[in-house]
Amino acid sequence: MELTQVRLLVSDFPAVYRFYRDVLGLKPQFEAEHGPYAKLSPDTGNCAVALQDRAQMAGVLGQLGTEPEGYRALVVLRVEDLDAAHAELGARGAEFVKAPGPMGERMRVAYLEDPERNLIELQEWLALREESARNARR
Repeated sequence: MELTQVRLLVSDFPAVYRFYRDVLGLKPQFEAEHGPYAKLSPDTGNCAVALQDRAQMAGVLGQLGTEPEGYRALVVLRVEDLDAAHAELGARGAEFVKAPGPMGERMRVAYLEDPERNLIELQEWLALREESARNARR
């Protein structure tokens, strides 16, 4: 078994698509602003976030139930510099629900929501930052 993607079921496909493409800066495999499906990836790594139109999936399954309440999904993105990412995404219109702060001793995190209130966590791995600083001093 191989995990190929995490897919979010969304009601306002164009708004969510533009958020992941324009605000977060993920690259679509193909342009599909009006759906019903899209897959977007960061510049590095082999992971992806996929978007699926909720109404289209309801048609496939026959029903999907009511809209979810509260957070039902968490997309996690690692960044090199959390403060820089926070400033850059804020300048692009992202509204954070929790500003950058520590998550234990090994990580800093910040949280924002996409247009359908899916939670997004930005992570800065402090051990990687310290290792990069040590390598730069050599």
